[in-house]
Amino acid sequence: MNRRDFSTFLLAGVAASVLPMTARSQTGPQARNVVLVHGLFADGSCWSEVIPRLQAAGLNVTSVQNPLTTLADAVAATQRVLARQDGPTVLVGHSFSGMIVTEAGVDPKVTSLVYVAARAPDAGEDYAALAKTYPTPPASAGIIFDGDEGRLSEEAFLRDFAGDLPEKKARALFAVQEPFNKALLAGRTTQAAWRSKPSFYAVSTEDRTINPDLERFMAKRMNAKTIELKSSHVSMISHPKEISNLILEAAGHA
Repeated sequence: MNRRDFSTFLLAGVAASVLPMTARSQTGPQARNVVLVHGLFADGSCWSEVIPRLQAAGLNVTSVQNPLTTLADAVAATQRVLARQDGPTVLVGHSFSGMIVTEAGVDPKVTSLVYVAARAPDAGEDYAALAKTYPTPPASAGIIFDGDEGRLSEEAFLRDFAGDLPEKKARALFAVQEPFNKALLAGRTTQAAWRSKPSFYAVSTEDRTINPDLERFMAKRMNAKTIELKSSHVSMISHPKEISNLILEAAGHA
């Protein structure tokens, strides 16, 4: 074997031994659990179209009931659910709960993060200030406060939150809308799990609750594997197959 042939052989051997390790380091271990967290104007049932699909793939799935009181309370509720998981876990957040995923996702059990039309702040970042650099989405005008409790009006819910759902289904979701406390909006994350964990993002191109260009900015900033869906804010209900497939990819079950 001449020197050139030997060098080619040696490089091929190095590539064969290194590349699989690189791929594993990017995707992380295959997850057996998925924890789902809901955002504002909803409760844990908003994942009802996604849960059976993930269960059919053999995953253990838990939907957190976000208390919507303070960010600290919401993170603590998610941490209690993560503590019950028996191994590698994908943490998924919709809308406001992207804040929770960003904070709680540093848990060692969490192998990857999935953001569904969700907030994705950096550590200590003022999300409200970031959002103001983009046009205000229409849903903001539909928030009604009763003292410290906020909720979406029915008109705004049907038009701006769940605009691509059949009206009958959207009204059923409106009926289980959980009010949020003003104090929740004042919270800031202290860490950004997406800086150290593989991240995935589903942008809703027809979103009237979070500006789609803001979603694209956050997804690009975190270097997330990104998909775009022609969807309202509730893509996990109007596009459950695509959202489930993204979660399965994050879990290493693609």
